[in-house]
Amino acid sequence: MATQAKYKRILLKISGEALAGANKTGFDFKVMGEVCDVIKECVAQGIEVGVVIGGGNFWRGVKNGEGYIERTRADRMGMLATVMNCLAVSDVLEQKGVPARVMTAVEMPAFAEYYTHERAMKHLNTGKVVLFAGGTGHPFFSTDTGTVLRATEIGADVILLAKNVDGVYSADPAKDPTAVKYDEIRYDEVLAKRLGVMDLTATSLAMDNNIPVYVFALKDPKNILRVAAGENVGTLVH
Repeated sequence: MATQAKYKRILLKISGEALAGANKTGFDFKVMGEVCDVIKECVAQGIEVGVVIGGGNFWRGVKNGEGYIERTRADRMGMLATVMNCLAVSDVLEQKGVPARVMTAVEMPAFAEYYTHERAMKHLNTGKVVLFAGGTGHPFFSTDTGTVLRATEIGADVILLAKNVDGVYSADPAKDPTAVKYDEIRYDEVLAKRLGVMDLTATSLAMDNNIPVYVFALKDPKNILRVAAGENVGTLVH
């Protein structure tokens, strides 16, 4: 595996479900520990790391609240789930000697630092891992959109989209055995074919700001380091 980092600054997006491992809900600290070990390796190589974590291991606003809770409130509950995930991962990172800061899109000073671009850049420039919690701070936007927004603001070289599948396929590989995996694909193809890499808002924002996205499987956390080193892992969307 290549050891020389290709990218100076990355934005890593991890699903909440991935942190739950086989448990599906809550935390799998073995998985979290493995992910944090790889983030530590990235930092040791001089890579500046931002992290966004979904909240699906606790609550998916539009899915879990549909028909029961008003959408705005359901989405706010999802934002809180991402805060819990970021607090947990930041603690594991710091136990491993990696300085980390949780920054929230809405003010909650007793729990974390309120996000501003200037503070985030200062933390990244001094080698801290910055975990961006609370999505965009607004309902009706996904954590995918929050990921691209923060990546754009901090000038990330690439977005690393760690998922349960090993790349982008022409169809859902779990449902269609004839689905073909792409090594790379253009944003306009993703949008035209509605391939579901990210939601349409996030995909359009990434395309408008020319930020490449690598989609790969988190099953092997070392894939994070491989992508950061420029290896062809998963699918490159550009």
